[in-house]
Amino acid sequence: MKYEIKYKPAYSMLVVSLEKGETITGEAGAMTYMDTAIEPHTRKREKSLLGSLGMSIIGRQSFWVNDYTAVAGPGEVGLVSAPVGDIETLEVKPNQGYIIQKSAYIASTQNVDLDIKWEGFTKGLFGQGLFMIKVTGNGMLFINTFGAVDKHTLKPGQTMIVDNFHLVAFSDTCNYKVTKFGGLKETLLGGEGLVTQITGPGDIYIQTKNLKEFVDWLWTLIEPRVQSRAR
Repeated sequence: MKYEIKYKPAYSMLVVSLEKGETITGEAGAMTYMDTAIEPHTRKREKSLLGSLGMSIIGRQSFWVNDYTAVAGPGEVGLVSAPVGDIETLEVKPNQGYIIQKSAYIASTQNVDLDIKWEGFTKGLFGQGLFMIKVTGNGMLFINTFGAVDKHTLKPGQTMIVDNFHLVAFSDTCNYKVTKFGGLKETLLGGEGLVTQITGPGDIYIQTKNLKEFVDWLWTLIEPRVQSRAR
């Protein structure tokens, strides 16, 4: 399967060229265009030929995915998700999986399995409305970020602390622990909230922009108008 990531790094779009019979799976709503040779099929994230997808209707991510299959001949499909940001390609192998932020998923090839990792993050420790997906299998995974992608490679035993709203993905070879930012004072007043302590070996992918801070900034512009109309 051939693919190209165009318009990096701020307005990235994933363009996949499918030969007849090839399929790419994309997040619901991610498609920008496709050729008429491609036939879409919408399905729930449930057990299928792709493996256990076991997703729930939580967070920002859709309960549905679309399989785009080149049926009438070769064709092209364009996929994009984040409003402003980059797209990164991760190679998933039987011994090399990832844990990704749920909202970062944009597309994957066949034989890549997605499942919520029901420990740590989803026990309420991760908080802040963020959930993580466990990615295993054999194929290509495409993730999108809000802002640019900042990659760090940790050596065995090396540890990095990442703000939860900036954390996009990390290798499943890493150990992680969700904790507060410093003490109670730092957690309440330091502007960070919860953070994740990640220990290598493995890779960490961080997004340079914080969606929550962006929304808060927009509200400072919108709030005066809302209040004036309410009076």
